[in-house]
Amino acid sequence: MNGPEPSGRIDLLQIVPGLKWLLTRRWFQFAVVLPNLAFFYLFLIAGAFGSPVGSRNIIIIFVWILWWFLLIAVMVPLASRIWCTVCPIPFFGEWYQRRALVGVRVGKPGVGRNRMWGQNRRWPRALSNIWLQNFGFLLLCTFSVPLLTRPIVSTIVLGGLVLLATVLHVIYRQRAFCRYVCPIGGFLSLYSMCSMVEVRARNLETCDECTDKSCLAGGETGWGCPWYVNPSRLERNNYCGLCMECLKSCSHDNMTIRARAFGSETALKGYDEAWKAFIMIGLALAYSVALLGPWGIVKDWANPTESGKWGGFALYAVALWTLTLAIVPAAFYAAAGLGRRLAGKAGVTMKEAFLGFSGVLVPLGLAAWIAFSIPLILVNGSYVLNVISDPLGRGWDLLGTAHTPWMPFHPEYAAILQIAVLLAGLFYALRSGWRFASERYGDRPAAVRAVAPAAILSTAVAGGFLWLFVG
Repeated sequence: MNGPEPSGRIDLLQIVPGLKWLLTRRWFQFAVVLPNLAFFYLFLIAGAFGSPVGSRNIIIIFVWILWWFLLIAVMVPLASRIWCTVCPIPFFGEWYQRRALVGVRVGKPGVGRNRMWGQNRRWPRALSNIWLQNFGFLLLCTFSVPLLTRPIVSTIVLGGLVLLATVLHVIYRQRAFCRYVCPIGGFLSLYSMCSMVEVRARNLETCDECTDKSCLAGGETGWGCPWYVNPSRLERNNYCGLCMECLKSCSHDNMTIRARAFGSETALKGYDEAWKAFIMIGLALAYSVALLGPWGIVKDWANPTESGKWGGFALYAVALWTLTLAIVPAAFYAAAGLGRRLAGKAGVTMKEAFLGFSGVLVPLGLAAWIAFSIPLILVNGSYVLNVISDPLGRGWDLLGTAHTPWMPFHPEYAAILQIAVLLAGLFYALRSGWRFASERYGDRPAAVRAVAPAAILSTAVAGGFLWLFVG
């Protein structure tokens, strides 16, 4: 018998009619991935053979304007890593491993109880973190302007990710690519902690008494968790890809999906996660300067394939890596150290303080990226109508919207929305810092002194973004 829901959580499988039935169907994930796979390869074809003009090519408009906005502003805050549920990038590699699109196979050789093909090697322990994702994402973002403006570059990068994912699926067991390599997965991991949904066990006592551990090892009704986590012990959203296999495989019907308050978790568990937060906030700052700011020289430096200013690009790249890997971490390390000293409390290590107060960048960074994306969709969103009718930019008019004139969608509201989003992000950031300080430093005066430097720094960061966005 299941106990009461944790405070502030709502069991969605119990209150949403038909949701449990849908998510436990074996065909569910294939049904949502298949159309996405078709669109994805249409985009790749458009990038390779369509118009080289970004605003006339569907891969640029749909992927880097529409998809990015929906991902960062809607999917992640409301539904955690729901993109991983429908992502087409690992499709072929996972099919190679399972040799099944819908059904389940059991037997040996394999992983757990599931029969699987490929070499099934274990992922190297030294790389069992998100450092590869950190550096991969930072490397891609260093060349972001060509990626966001030149269709052929987007095709090469996205097609390369499909090839890499497939190769790694052949060599390593389960979703090693998604968990440890995918550059998109890194920031989804970070910001999914703020999300308003979670996959969790209903009753931990039931899991303690369970002997078959089918959510982890798999069985005849479902595959074992492909994300290298034990679903029955999930406490954070970071590494749950919402594949729903644990809902299908659990022999006790003890896994569920819950709704919860935004920003329910922000605790960072290692330096790799902390540096992801630093990289993301630093990139948001750099992009705001280069793409939205009034400094044309910086935009030229960031786009050397058009401007030809490769010397300026070298300066831009060095500044970007220094900002994200050194300056931002040093600032938060100093703030955590100062707070620890002001609190005067023994028992809290410098690592604990550093990771704890770095967690303020989870909600603040997500807010900064949403605020950055708002003017992009408001100003460029009308291009969606053009490329739907003419995806290759070849003069087609399939739906009669190819010649819709460019028209920004109420750009005068952009500043208001950006201010609201950033202030909300700052609120949750300060709450995160206070929650950590009050838990670890005990009495209220000590907690106030401990959190003060990180709170001041977070407020300054939010103020800097407000100045860049609205002046």
